[in-house]
Amino acid sequence: MGKFVNSVEEFFEFCKENEVKFVDFRFTDMKGMWHHVTYNMKAVGADLLTNGMPFDGSSIEAWQPINRSDMVLKPDVETAFLDPFTADSTIIVICDVYDIYKSQMYEKCPRSIAKKTLEHLANAGIGDVAYFGPENEFFVFEDVKVIDRANESYYRLDTEDGEWNDSKDYEHGNMGHRPRTKGGYFPVAPIDNGVDLRAEMMQVLEQVGLEVMLGHHEVAQGQHEIGIKFGTLVEAADNVQKLKYVIKMVAHLNGKSVTFMPKPLYGDNGNGMHVHQSIWKDGKNLFYKQGEYGNLSDTARHYIGGIFKHARAVAAFTNASTNSYKRLIPGFEAPSILTYSSQNRSASCRIPYGAGEMATRIEMRFPDSTACPYLAFAAMLLAGLDGIKNQYEPIGPMDEDLFELSLDEIREKGIPQMPHTLRGSLEALVRDNDFLKPVMTDLFIDTYQHYKFETQVWPYEARPTPFEVKTMYSC
Repeated sequence: MGKFVNSVEEFFEFCKENEVKFVDFRFTDMKGMWHHVTYNMKAVGADLLTNGMPFDGSSIEAWQPINRSDMVLKPDVETAFLDPFTADSTIIVICDVYDIYKSQMYEKCPRSIAKKTLEHLANAGIGDVAYFGPENEFFVFEDVKVIDRANESYYRLDTEDGEWNDSKDYEHGNMGHRPRTKGGYFPVAPIDNGVDLRAEMMQVLEQVGLEVMLGHHEVAQGQHEIGIKFGTLVEAADNVQKLKYVIKMVAHLNGKSVTFMPKPLYGDNGNGMHVHQSIWKDGKNLFYKQGEYGNLSDTARHYIGGIFKHARAVAAFTNASTNSYKRLIPGFEAPSILTYSSQNRSASCRIPYGAGEMATRIEMRFPDSTACPYLAFAAMLLAGLDGIKNQYEPIGPMDEDLFELSLDEIREKGIPQMPHTLRGSLEALVRDNDFLKPVMTDLFIDTYQHYKFETQVWPYEARPTPFEVKTMYSC
């Protein structure tokens, strides 16, 4: 799998072969959301693909002011793939955003930031390629209801998997096969009722150019995962966008709803985006040293140390929502303890089992899919490179079951933890951001943290919750 076209010329040949009627140009905002504009194929020429197309940057949250709103989308034709869902043949092309006022890649464009991060990696003389392998977990629900008003707050998510449906009346009877709380890891059908849905998702993902490795039911009720092959930093982030689009659309067309939200269900496991990482140079894996703990080199260990050193600030990008920190509370396989371990899934950094140089890598387990993938991967790489530069040593390795430790025991051992709230991570970002400065500008960092406060933290902190009314109404 992989690229369908490699040049502008091949792009037009591919469009002709597939009788393409429309070209859908897509770009990513700071939240990680895709936006798009669709052009008639007849209006798309080589000059448009080369020079880009204008759009209104002031209509994207936290981007341009109204008096400097003109921006340009620069298509990357090598990302082109056919949209598997449109009635008329449509090709999707991922774009970067260009700043016409500064004559450079836009400093608030996540994909441009990811590209600049790779340039920094090369200029630092450390490596020539960084590989990332994200694992995006998701929930499938059949019904989603939300109320958010001044005098009432309510949500209801329903899945046939939910044990709360044990007594529900179904048209053809209640079959009773359900995974139970924390009981959904790897059961076969009929307990796993998502086999056919995942199979359809996996096939469509292959159609859009992703190499699918596996699919399975995850630990929680209604929770699933589909694993795809790793890629370079920008390629891997592109693939996250494609994967989320395909999985949501396949579910939607089957009358179901998918969410990558970290903690939609109280009392059950949440969705993570575990991220496998390695740096290579001249075809050699810089993270590999045979015979060392987990076959990890000093470079890999210092990379981990850099991420842990800056973890509270990095979390502003890797765990980018208030809901993220509900997933990280103890008791639900929450990877919030900042140490590393070979194969031990209770550490926030796991060293996966792998035979030899090709398979040696690290796996950061705390990120989730509310992150913009371009920014999350860039932030981890920049923190890791700072760790290599300064030879930061992480605490560990620790092979004991960290989930069994109390908070007092964690403190006694001197093990740092992830922040407990989005507010905490954003305040850390304000204090600790020099490691990002080789790529991210002061304007971007300032805009990002203010945007997250205004759209996530303050609205969240201002709202009474049903739990508060339940426990405090009679005080």
